[in-house]
Amino acid sequence: MFPRSKIFIHRLQICCLGLAVGFPSAAFAGEGFRAGPIFDQFELTLDSGQRTEAAGPVFYDQRKDSEKTWAVPPLLSYDTDPATESKEFDLLYPVLTYECYGMEYRWQLAQLLSFSGGQDPDNSTAKRFTLFPVYFQQRSSNPDENYTALFPLYGRLQNRLFRDEIFFVLFPIYGESRKRDVVTDNYLYPFFHLRHGDGLQGWQFWPLIGSEHKDVTTKTNGFGETEIIGGHDKFFALWPVYFHQNNGIGTDNPEKLRATLPPYCVVRSPQRDSTSVLWPLFTWIDDREKKYHEWEGPWPFVVVARGEGKTTTRAFPLFSRSHNDTLESDFYLWPLYKYKRLHTEGLDRERTRILFYLFSNVTEKNTETGAERQRVDFWPLFTWHHDFNGSRRLQILALVESALPNNRGVERNWSPLWSLWRSEDNPKAGAASQSLLWNLYRRDTTPASKKCSLLFGFFQYQSDSEMEKMRLFYVPVLKWHTPAEHPAK
Repeated sequence: MFPRSKIFIHRLQICCLGLAVGFPSAAFAGEGFRAGPIFDQFELTLDSGQRTEAAGPVFYDQRKDSEKTWAVPPLLSYDTDPATESKEFDLLYPVLTYECYGMEYRWQLAQLLSFSGGQDPDNSTAKRFTLFPVYFQQRSSNPDENYTALFPLYGRLQNRLFRDEIFFVLFPIYGESRKRDVVTDNYLYPFFHLRHGDGLQGWQFWPLIGSEHKDVTTKTNGFGETEIIGGHDKFFALWPVYFHQNNGIGTDNPEKLRATLPPYCVVRSPQRDSTSVLWPLFTWIDDREKKYHEWEGPWPFVVVARGEGKTTTRAFPLFSRSHNDTLESDFYLWPLYKYKRLHTEGLDRERTRILFYLFSNVTEKNTETGAERQRVDFWPLFTWHHDFNGSRRLQILALVESALPNNRGVERNWSPLWSLWRSEDNPKAGAASQSLLWNLYRRDTTPASKKCSLLFGFFQYQSDSEMEKMRLFYVPVLKWHTPAEHPAK
C-alpha cells in the first residue's frame, strides 16, 4: 500500500477506536471488563486470536493468527495478513475497494474507476488506470507493453476485454483485435470484417453473407509432442437462416453442419449425430462417444435421454431427473425444488435449493478421509456452517449471505450489522461461545474456564480450575475457590 495510505488508515483506526469506546476501558482490561454491546473483548472460538467489539456492531478489531482486521461496519474495513502478503480495504463495500496480494494491487470505485498494477510474467512491472468504458491506460517498465485508449476516438489495449490486443480508430468505423494468432479487422462493426491467422482466412458482410477457411495446422504442446489443430470451412447467408460448416477437418472426428433455420439443422460426425426440425423445438441426438440417445420436443419443456452417458426425463416446469456416472441434477415444480450432486474420486458434493436462495443446503465430503463440511442458508433467517475440522457456526439473521456465500467483503462489512445471534462451537479445542444482540448476552466456555456477561456487563460470572467470581454492576460480590478435585463448572 502507498505510504500515505498507510498513515491515513492507521490514524483512522485510532480515531474510530477512540470514538467507539469513549471511556477508559483500558483501565479495566486486567480485570476482564465487559460491557457488551458497549464494549467487549474476548478470545476467538473457531481460531486462535482475540476480538474487540464496541458500540454494538459499529466497531470491531480482530487478531486471528497472523491476520489483523478492523472495521466500522458498514462504512469501512481494513484487513492485513503478512503471512500471505495480502491487504484489503473497503469503503462502503462494494463501492470502493482496495486489494493487494504481494506485488499485485487494485483500487476500484463502483467497478468503473480503477487503478491496478503488479509484476507481469516477464518480470516487468505495470500500472493500469481505467475509467470504464471511456479511458484505458497502462505504463510498464517494458515500453512495448505501454498503451492508451480513449474510447471511441482512438487507442490500443493489451490483454483487456478478452482479447490479447485491440486497436481502434473512431470505433465502430474501424477496430482490430487479436486473440492468439487470429486477427480480425472490423469496419463499421459489426457489419463487415476481415479475419486472418495461422492458415486462416475469412470475411463477412453481416447479416447477409460470410465465409471462413482454416487449413489443418500443428502445434507443439508442453510435452514436446506435435498436436494437430483441425481445419474448418464455414459459410452463412442471411444470418441466422442458412449455415454450411465443415469442422474438425484433419482430425479423427470431422463434423458437418447443415442448417436452414428454423426448418431444420443437421450435424453429423463419427462421434455424434444431431437432427433438429423447427429448431430448436424438436431435436434427436445420437451421442456415440458418451453413449446415450436424446429426444427433445418441444425443447426445453420435454427432454428424454437414455444411455450409459446420460439418463434424463424432463417435463418443464413440473419435474426433471437427470444423471450419469458423476453428475445428478433434479428439480420439481421449478424453481420450487432443485437438487444437484457431483460425485468424483475424492469428492462427493450435494446441493439442495428451494426457491433459488430462500433455502440452500450444500454438503461436501472427502470420500478418502471421510471429512465433511456443510452450509445451510435459510434467507433471511440464518446461515449455518460446519467445516472439515468439525467446527460449527450459526448466525441469525443473514440478509444476503445465501446469495453471496463466502464473500469476505460481506462478512467484514455487512454481516455484523444484522448478526443478532452468533453461536460458535469448536469441538476440537473444546471451546464454544454464544452472543445475543452484539454481546448484550455473551457466554464463552473452554475446557478450563467459563465466562458469562449480561446486560452491559451489569451481571458477570467467571470460573476456572481455581476460582469462581461474580460481579453485579461491575462490583465483585462473590468470590470463592473451586475445590481441586472438582473441575470448573
